[in-house]
Amino acid sequence: MDDALLVVLCTVPDADVAATLGRGLVEARLAACVNVIGGMRSFYTWKGQLEDQAEVQLLIKTRRSQFDAVEQWLTEHHPYDVPEVLAMPIERASKPYLAWVLGQTRRPSELPP
Repeated sequence: MDDALLVVLCTVPDADVAATLGRGLVEARLAACVNVIGGMRSFYTWKGQLEDQAEVQLLIKTRRSQFDAVEQWLTEHHPYDVPEVLAMPIERASKPYLAWVLGQTRRPSELPP
């Protein structure tokens, strides 16, 4: 459904990368808004080693039909080998906010080939 909303989560290593990716997604009209949340600490295993890293969380607001394009864009521009790209459906949204998000993002058919 093209008028459904998603919040896509993506962690990045620092505020500079967050700003670059957030701005790029909005400029490409793949996201209506990207929130940057700093001060996060992540624990995970990578290449057999337990990691303890400071990271920054992106909350990317977009339309459900844009997920594949957002995922592709993040994969191409993200510094991590395997970036976190997780989508959370939004069950309900206010009508004005929904209209704003849809007005700020392009349908997949409107994206350049």
